[in-house]
Amino acid sequence: MPKKVIGRIDKADFPLLGLFDIDVKIDTGAYTSSIHCHKVHVEDGMLKCTFYDKDHPLYNGKEIIFKTYTIAKVKSSNGIVQQRYKVKTTILIFNKKYKINLTLSTRDDMKYPILIGRRFLNKKFIVDVSLKNLSFKTKEQNNP
Repeated sequence: MPKKVIGRIDKADFPLLGLFDIDVKIDTGAYTSSIHCHKVHVEDGMLKCTFYDKDHPLYNGKEIIFKTYTIAKVKSSNGIVQQRYKVKTTILIFNKKYKINLTLSTRDDMKYPILIGRRFLNKKFIVDVSLKNLSFKTKEQNNP
């Protein structure tokens, strides 16, 4: 299967999370993909978190409950290792659904609420950093 060209930023849907047209940054320096969230806690064996950010109006503020999750060690670009919750969901990009693992993190100071890392990109996409919003433009063309 040929690899699809993706730009350095785009917009994607996460239908199981109720998030649509969310800004994503394609980050070839990151191994794992990450999503910004608040109020992450475990209650009765289930992981609960809220996707809300005043700077990202399409983040809807709904609490999402994950029955299954894991804990992953993630090393940041400055070398600090953090333990984060990791969940499985789907991403809709280029009008195709893919499974994706996302670590949950607080990205208050970041411009993009979601980073898409190499683990997801591998064998599916080639990144052209001079381009942006290729998937979103495809979506707009198919849904005028």
